Amino acid sequence: MRNLAAFAALFDHTLLRPDATPAQVRQLCQEAREHGFKAACVNPCYIPLAARELRDSASMPIAVVGFPLGCNRTDVKIDEALRAIADGARELDMVINSGYYLGGETAACRHDIASVVRIAGKVPVKVIIETALLNPVQIREISLWCAEAGASMVKTSTGFGARGAALGDVQAIRAGLARHPDVGVKASGGIRTLAAAVEFAAAGVDRIGSSATVQIMSDFRKLLAQTAPKKIPV
Repeated sequence: MRNLAAFAALFDHTLLRPDATPAQVRQLCQEAREHGFKAACVNPCYIPLAARELRDSASMPIAVVGFPLGCNRTDVKIDEALRAIADGARELDMVINSGYYLGGETAACRHDIASVVRIAGKVPVKVIIETALLNPVQIREISLWCAEAGASMVKTSTGFGARGAALGDVQAIRAGLARHPDVGVKASGGIRTLAAAVEFAAAGVDRIGSSATVQIMSDFRKLLAQTAPKKIPV
């Protein structure tokens, strides 16, 4: 990742605000196309629009499921996932039921994750575990469950929790995925600067979710203009 295109492809360009408008979603998708971001991540109601806007581009539409609390019934999450896929979502970012886990309802928590992954079929599912609510031991355990369920990635945060992503979270997730190196890690929540993005990229995350992606890329271009590529730490 020592060039602009490789760095841009790390990002899921994200707009998940409750007040997001169709015009803003169109702008998000246009920016994703122009910058070469991996994806545009939007609320489920906007997947049909995002799928149209991103048609014939390298960027793909991602829908969130059970967002942001994860407290929907599992059958509701399944229906939401199926509708998003039918509308054109090419990846899903689902939120676990943290209350099930923290309350000791292990089977219900695991069933919730596995049900969405299974129903999605070949559509990759990234599982958001809301690391702000968990300690490192819990993060490792849930990350392993996600891998065993067939998730494509474990994602740190919704961005609506007490805090966003931390490097320690990434390390704990990686530890939980030690026997599943094919499962990736997505850092998200509070990643708003080039310095933060570079930090997570250097930590080896496979994807970064951010709503400040355009500014990050602008700052990265300036850095490229000032610094030899071999000196850029990503």
